[in-house]
Amino acid sequence: MGNTHSMAVGYLLWIFGFMGAHRFYFGKPISGTIYFFTLGLFLIGWIIDLFLIPGMDAQADKRWTPGNCSYTAAWVLLTFLGVFGLHRFYMGKWLTGIIYLLTGGVFLLGIIYDYWTLNSQLNDRNSKLFG
Repeated sequence: MGNTHSMAVGYLLWIFGFMGAHRFYFGKPISGTIYFFTLGLFLIGWIIDLFLIPGMDAQADKRWTPGNCSYTAAWVLLTFLGVFGLHRFYMGKWLTGIIYLLTGGVFLLGIIYDYWTLNSQLNDRNSKLFG
């Protein structure tokens, strides 16, 4: 198994964890969404996650296919520049990248979709490239 996710990036996103960013990154969109709407389960879950990140990182590394498209790079681009579609350009999705660039990430709805599906999109892309 390859190292698909970075524990350091997980901790960086944990800083924004009360919004669920680290949970989305490690492939946990349901709890990420719950954290988003409850401010990290009222900050208690956020603090507990400080200790759970190493396990989430190990699970993500086992679950997702490594390849040319870096999960970490795509997630950093989505998290900080998603409205410009840079994560989509990075994955070679030029048409949707341009659409995101012109529409603010399809009026932020595309960003929400990508938070839920980015790991799967990268897994599919990496599987096709090396599968």
